Amino acid sequence: MATHIEQGAVLVLTNDEDGTADLVVHHLQERKVPVVRMDPGDFPLAMTIEAELGDDTWKGAVHDALRGVDLGSVRSVYYRRPGQFTLPAGMSGPERRWAYREARMGFGGVLLALGGLWINRPERMSAAEYKPVQLTTAVRCGLMVPRTIVGNDPGHIADWVRGLAGPVIYKPFGGAVHVEEGRTRIVYANQIEDLDELRDPALAATAHCFQEWADKDHEARVVIVGDELFAVAIHTDSEAGRIDWRSDYASHRYEVVAIPADVQEGLKRYMKTFGLVYGAADFVISPQGDWTLLEVNPNGEWGWLAESCALPIARSLGALLERGNE
Repeated sequence: MATHIEQGAVLVLTNDEDGTADLVVHHLQERKVPVVRMDPGDFPLAMTIEAELGDDTWKGAVHDALRGVDLGSVRSVYYRRPGQFTLPAGMSGPERRWAYREARMGFGGVLLALGGLWINRPERMSAAEYKPVQLTTAVRCGLMVPRTIVGNDPGHIADWVRGLAGPVIYKPFGGAVHVEEGRTRIVYANQIEDLDELRDPALAATAHCFQEWADKDHEARVVIVGDELFAVAIHTDSEAGRIDWRSDYASHRYEVVAIPADVQEGLKRYMKTFGLVYGAADFVISPQGDWTLLEVNPNGEWGWLAESCALPIARSLGALLERGNE
């Protein structure tokens, strides 16, 4: 067994290199709130689960060699960036696939059965990660979004784009990081300069997302923590950063800004629709002051903005986790 099994703890599930989670853990420790940080990726080589079904809850513990958490008394869960399960060496391909699935369904299933507050529940984040679902939900919640097409018919895409009055942007659906032949590449949103490229038959190989360019003065990220909203304008002077601010952090200037009332209400409806407690919403702000939603990342980063603008985001997250479902 572990040296100490923590009772009534906030459980933080993330990898060892997650500096953003450190900010929340530090706040909870300052408040003398029991907190256990673990990476499910350490299971099963360096982590053990001992869970028995008692009535309608799982009782027992998850622990490593140094620390553990009592499953029956977990106060809340902060689900951030957990790693992938680490399986024993020497297993065949079929054995590894079977063992990984069993770990996900068994170890992961017990964790998912934990009650209390989650920021956020993984199944709700999964539902909210699909950009087409995000866009339709946003419109229903009263938020403005860019004109968008999803498809794999090169001719249809090209004809749609030629019908637009302005530039068009390509955006990947599933995130920016792409690993190929051992090399990590980052695929940012980019502007299509040569529209003839859209007739390339290779586009038929998968689904693609193209959006009409939203007239932009600057962008903003709105960090949503329960009922609190923190908005930071992101100004950039570089051409790459103007298309996708993630491509050039060095060019950024930050400014805490107010959020229009209608945008606030739309975001609150959006979060309620998905059952989310936390989200990071990205907007384009036009020269006229209109806010156009690009996406809401249910697990988006906030640490660098909190540090740059002295925002109490860690405190707000910690306060929710400390209260749990009280």
